[in-house]
Amino acid sequence: MTSKESNSPESFWLRVWHSQKENLILILIALVLAFSIRTFVAEPRYIPSDSMLPTLHMGDRLVVEKVSYWLHPPMTGDIIVFEPPPKLQTMGYAKDQAFIKRVIGKPGDIVAVTDGKVYLNNQPLTEDYIAEPPIYQWGPQQVAENEFFVMGDNRNDSNDSHVWGFLPRENIIGHACFRFWPLKRSGFV
Repeated sequence: MTSKESNSPESFWLRVWHSQKENLILILIALVLAFSIRTFVAEPRYIPSDSMLPTLHMGDRLVVEKVSYWLHPPMTGDIIVFEPPPKLQTMGYAKDQAFIKRVIGKPGDIVAVTDGKVYLNNQPLTEDYIAEPPIYQWGPQQVAENEFFVMGDNRNDSNDSHVWGFLPRENIIGHACFRFWPLKRSGFV
């Protein structure tokens, strides 16, 4: 090899590739894994409003896992993250603007809000997690197939199913399972 060939741009990049090939492959694998985990397994989210007080505070950071709902549907009491349903999108919310609420009614359940209490299948819910009893009336109405009735824990300051209706199953991103920030309140939710 002549000195001219060893100084050519092609040979420089070939030497860099041979010397860094393993590092570049590791970086590529790490990026693919990070993307796959965030897309299919879990992702971090933050709480942008007070609608889930006192359970979650504005600015809390959560892990939202996405695997369990492939195995079973959301359960009453689960805190879920979801994309806004069509009615919220017509009200100006972006499709990628995630919401977080608690599942109250599953498909087939009858939900009503009367006299400061939430009723599920004609039974009042025991809700020690709410900020205060709701001051509005809603329902009774049966939750449709493949839809859910969701509410914020801050019942009187929450843009939830009592305002915009049922949540389609396909809008659910995942289950909020762990608060990792702030550290002093970290733990399962």
